[in-house]
Amino acid sequence: MIRKKLQNITKSEKLKAFIQKSKVSKEFLAPTRKMISRGVVLGLFIAFIPMPMQMAAVLVFMPFFRFNVPIAIAMVWITNPFTMPPIYVIEYYTGSFLLGSKIGEVYMSLEWFKDNLNNIFIPLYTGALFYSISSASLAYWAVTYFWKRSVHKEKNIHPSKRQAS
Repeated sequence: MIRKKLQNITKSEKLKAFIQKSKVSKEFLAPTRKMISRGVVLGLFIAFIPMPMQMAAVLVFMPFFRFNVPIAIAMVWITNPFTMPPIYVIEYYTGSFLLGSKIGEVYMSLEWFKDNLNNIFIPLYTGALFYSISSASLAYWAVTYFWKRSVHKEKNIHPSKRQAS
């Protein structure tokens, strides 16, 4: 269903006019399985890394990789101002566990973060790397699986019913 919606959106005249006006390459907006899955992977990978300007980081990768840019930017917003604190705390605890280091008490305040940055930096980024790789890998598998399943399901529909939808 999402696949159909994406294909319908890309046929929109308004979108075509915007692409022509802004001179964005059409390949960065392509609704193909490979482009969507690459966008999801890159967006999720960057989303779990604690850094400022995550959306700009997605744009930095445009010359090097081909992916659906709007999907990648949307995936980055999984870590938004409301979800960042709990995600980063979980990443810190996971990184501390993986490294076998002592876990200190965590307070959700900017002052605590500034005071303890040297102590939490390596465990935080270790946990971030763990979640970035695992979520991106799982998402790639899920997008590919459900996309192929959708195509297979659509091919099994009788041709007369396929044209009606």
